[in-house]
Amino acid sequence: MLIAMNNSFVNTARLLGAGLRALLVLTLVTGVVYPLVVTGIAQAAFHDKANGSEIKTDGKVVGSSLIGQSYNLPLKKGQQTPDADLKWFQGRPANGLGTNSVNTRYKLILSGATNLSADSKVLLEQVQDAKAAVVKDNSVPGYSVDPSDVPADAVTSSGSGLDPDISPAYAELQVHRIAARNGLPVAQVEKLVKDHTTGRTLGFVGEPRVNVLELNIALKDLAAKQ
Repeated sequence: MLIAMNNSFVNTARLLGAGLRALLVLTLVTGVVYPLVVTGIAQAAFHDKANGSEIKTDGKVVGSSLIGQSYNLPLKKGQQTPDADLKWFQGRPANGLGTNSVNTRYKLILSGATNLSADSKVLLEQVQDAKAAVVKDNSVPGYSVDPSDVPADAVTSSGSGLDPDISPAYAELQVHRIAARNGLPVAQVEKLVKDHTTGRTLGFVGEPRVNVLELNIALKDLAAKQ
């Protein structure tokens, strides 16, 4: 019986030792070696994407090409919602989870869609208010925006509420306002939009788009040269 107990103890110790060695090896391989290898490959082959698709200007990171930003004026006394700074191209509305008390426009604590149905009175009111604002803000002397010309992405938020891009149609609709606010020729601003319009991925995936942050950085550089 004593021999059997000794053998049982030895076998148990052997199994525990083998299990511990396997745990240490797997921890080293999956927890250290593998992450380092993957990180190294990502940094070597996809450096920009691996670091968050950062956009830099004047040597400073000003945002990511994957996440939208707001372009607003500072809040006035007693004001709850800031006014849009109309010298910049504006992105899509950021509704849904982006407007609750925890998280405001384009903040990253939360994101999400409105989850409002197509026949929702709240959604209809949001769209109507947004359309009226787009028409008013972008109608300048010599150029009037017709409500029928306002594209869908100008009055609706994306599924995440963080869409960094707008349609070329919405960017072009803002051209005359941008030109007037910045003292630029319309033709130069139109060319700016054209130069920053990205076509469909691989020629057939998705829709043409304009990254608002990249466009506004180019606008800032153009305005500085005038």
